[in-house]
Amino acid sequence: MKNNLICTGRQLLYCMICLFIISFSSNALETVSFQQSEIHGTITDIHGVPLVGVSILIKGTQKGTVSDFNGSYNILVNEDDVLLYSFLGFKSQEISTQGNTLLNVRLETDITTLNTVEVNAGYYTVKEREGTGNISKLEAKTIEKQPVNNPLAAMQGHLTGVNIVQNTGVPGAGYSIEIRGKNFINGSTEPLYIVDGVPFGGQSLASIDIAVGINAANISPLNAINPSDIASIEVLKDADATAIYGARAANGVVLITTKKGKVGKTRFQASLSNTLGQVSHFLDLMNTEQYLEVRKEGIMNEGFEAFLENPAFDFVWPDLKTWDQNRYTDWQKELIGGTAYRNKLQLSVSGGSSQTQFLISGAYQKETTVFPGNSNYKKASVQNNINHQSIDGHFKINMTTLYTQEHNKMPRTDFTGLAYTLIPNAPAIYDEIGNLNWENNTWNNPLASLLEDYQVKINTLMSNALVTYQLIPNLEFKTNLGFNKYELDSYRILPSTSRNPKLGYTAENYSSITTNSATRSSWIIEPQLHWKQQWGNINLNILVGTTFQQQSTDQLVQKGTGFPTNNLLMNLSAAKKLEVREDSESQYNYQAIFGRINFSWNEKYIFNLTGRRDGSSRFGPGKQFGNFGAIGIAWLFSEEVFLKQSPFISFGKFRGSYGTTGSDNIGDYKFLDTYSVTGFNYNGKTIIEPTGIFNPLFGWEVNKKLEIALELGFFKDRVLLNAAWYQNRSSNQLIGTPLAATTGFKSLTANFDATVENTGFEFDLQTKNIQGENLQWTATFNITLPKNRLVEFLGLETSTFANRYIIGQPLSIIHLYHALGVDSDTGIYQFEDYNQDDKISSLNDKNWIEDLAPQFYGGIGNTLSYKNLSLDIFFQFKKQMAFNSIATINAPGFNVNGPVALLDRWQKEGDNKPVMRAVSGLDPSVFNIIDYQRESSAAVSDASFIRLRNISITYRIPKKISKGLDLSVYLQGQNLLTITGYDGPDPEQSSQIILPPLRQMTLGVQLGL
Repeated sequence: MKNNLICTGRQLLYCMICLFIISFSSNALETVSFQQSEIHGTITDIHGVPLVGVSILIKGTQKGTVSDFNGSYNILVNEDDVLLYSFLGFKSQEISTQGNTLLNVRLETDITTLNTVEVNAGYYTVKEREGTGNISKLEAKTIEKQPVNNPLAAMQGHLTGVNIVQNTGVPGAGYSIEIRGKNFINGSTEPLYIVDGVPFGGQSLASIDIAVGINAANISPLNAINPSDIASIEVLKDADATAIYGARAANGVVLITTKKGKVGKTRFQASLSNTLGQVSHFLDLMNTEQYLEVRKEGIMNEGFEAFLENPAFDFVWPDLKTWDQNRYTDWQKELIGGTAYRNKLQLSVSGGSSQTQFLISGAYQKETTVFPGNSNYKKASVQNNINHQSIDGHFKINMTTLYTQEHNKMPRTDFTGLAYTLIPNAPAIYDEIGNLNWENNTWNNPLASLLEDYQVKINTLMSNALVTYQLIPNLEFKTNLGFNKYELDSYRILPSTSRNPKLGYTAENYSSITTNSATRSSWIIEPQLHWKQQWGNINLNILVGTTFQQQSTDQLVQKGTGFPTNNLLMNLSAAKKLEVREDSESQYNYQAIFGRINFSWNEKYIFNLTGRRDGSSRFGPGKQFGNFGAIGIAWLFSEEVFLKQSPFISFGKFRGSYGTTGSDNIGDYKFLDTYSVTGFNYNGKTIIEPTGIFNPLFGWEVNKKLEIALELGFFKDRVLLNAAWYQNRSSNQLIGTPLAATTGFKSLTANFDATVENTGFEFDLQTKNIQGENLQWTATFNITLPKNRLVEFLGLETSTFANRYIIGQPLSIIHLYHALGVDSDTGIYQFEDYNQDDKISSLNDKNWIEDLAPQFYGGIGNTLSYKNLSLDIFFQFKKQMAFNSIATINAPGFNVNGPVALLDRWQKEGDNKPVMRAVSGLDPSVFNIIDYQRESSAAVSDASFIRLRNISITYRIPKKISKGLDLSVYLQGQNLLTITGYDGPDPEQSSQIILPPLRQMTLGVQLGL
């Protein structure tokens, strides 16, 4: 009976397969003409080099194919069809197929490529030559040459108006980004991130309660996006480019487009790379002899030398009395001198027909740190894309899904600060049998923090679908559907064994675990109508659409303290005391209607009008909606008769834009009375505290943007120059005003009559220096000269911001004491007494102003290729001021190490030295003096630099050697050399308690077949 059922099942399956084949064959016969024939051939450049990825389309249809790695192609055509061959950077050709079966094509180089290059503006694409807005683009070929883990890292230095700083050299951490400066007094500078049409939250959900020690509270969600999967990154800056995104684009827009499948044979690609990373610069610190010299001198200067012979002070001054006086440990090499390893493997398969294309990509990487221990960061990602269109081309659908898992296991403490301050004759880390050495409980072993387990697990899912249907000729309906979910789970355990035994801590009275579970999910629906019409020399494009978006965020932070044993630390239910540190749930709703009218006459005069009406749940009734829009114009004067045949100017465009965007970047529920759980109890009752006051009257911040730009091309576009001037004025500032503690509230959110202005110049130069048969050389240069100032702030003098901001000065200024050097008589630091009251105070004498914002920044790049060998070199530069080592060091004589510059100290009356006299650390009268020096003009110095940001050497192995495979090997370097006069670890990340960006070298191989 069972066998009969199996036979019957097999027969039924065979019948279904046969019916499917017959049905498929009949459908195919209906759509294929019996007059079709196959055309095949090879496509090369004028030098006979095969061209990969050339588009071959049957003119007037959507049917086509692309050339493979050998430049070969084949396509079915009708007898009277015409084939259109096109490839970026080459002149297109049209060839009739009549009477041909073999068509070998040679494409000529087209130096003028502005007509074909398109940039993504989000809701639409535009040819670069016809754009009215300011959009900077970074392509995959530039991203792929950098061994980075985050898309923002690949952008550093490459784009005008975009200032990006890496927060730490610890893997998985975040970046700070400003697009054309800081627009809002209390607001974030984070732009709007759009990944394949889906908004992507760039804000971290890490809890400061857990990640503060390693400075990873700024964990970047953008780490989930594999840079190798990115096709391009566009940054929208001016009003014309950003207004269509409305309020969400007040700080600019970063559009990330991932790679898609292409027409052609199925292609497999594999990439394997290994990276080594090390700290690029160590500080010149005192050795044991130098340290002990100033240490003893400080004790004698203050009259405590008698205590050096007192045994009671053995535990007070173990560095002078009980520790080995000849021992020396280079703590920089011990704690941050290791080598970080990153291993990355990526596999992909892609291909497809003229109707359906696909791409599936997967990557895995593991990265360690320079710290001791087994800390590591792991990431696995899968990205797939499918693109399909109907035979007639009326229906199209493009679907992309990204899923990433991250596991970050870091030490809770960043060892960098300890590496610079630990006493050079401190004891050995381990005793004779390999246990942590506490040296009779006389010091805190730095590696004890490795017992404080800190881990973060992140899951990111993002999916979108773009559905398009051509309703009638020239009218297209589109719907963008997107969803993303970001889940972060982290914990930190503090076992009693991680503390000095003399403290008497046990699992029951000390051990604790803090957990953070956070989720952010959002969806978006954007139906749109696109209409295009041409009447002679007039082109009209109209776009209308609407946006429905919702974002939900949940976060629960708990802390458990006191456990029967450290083995139960991962079980919160075993804790004696359980605190809810944070339990929050918020929902953000956003709706909008938008439209765009683009008018072009004779491809010379272009007018663009954009409008958007936004609605946000972050405002109270009557204030929820705001209207924003922009006008953009462009005049292609190189198309005028008097320049049409110019041998010198090949392209010229004048463009300008003006418009407004808004901002609701203030957080959720700020207009309501809000309360939060404190995590503490009072007589067994949970305590809540007020966190916000009811204020339904505040509304949208407004950012008015103006730009004027000139774009020029010389010598058939071998030299391209873009120059832009911009002015952004942000008013109606939403500010959280601090309130007195007696009110019971921390701050009141309200609109203030304050205006912040950002102006600047941006210059972008691209040159094609050599375009030979075997040798090519291209170069790029970009520079941004930004300026920020507070234009007005009504009532500033009487507000709580009076000591922070000054009308006419940038928001980035800091108030400092004016350092006057060391008094030659007393050996103590001196400061200017501005109000002449014979005492120094922060209220009256902190009047020295320094601006820490960059004065200018940019990059210089060169690409040279000779036959199969290519070399890319990119330098980043920045002119700026920053806090130097004085901001963190103590005076000489304290029981911490410091730079050898402390040796140049005052020692006797009449000495004219830059460093004050040595002190013991026991006299509190000098503590204020040291603090004043740390916050003085002496603590800020020039931190300008020129950095070899990236170098890449790639060799494509000839196919005769690789047996027909597409095989390349490459060597890449990141942050290899920094030229600067700055005295700290890194001029861009000036903190001396945070690991600086690492110097990295990568060796990799790519294989395609």
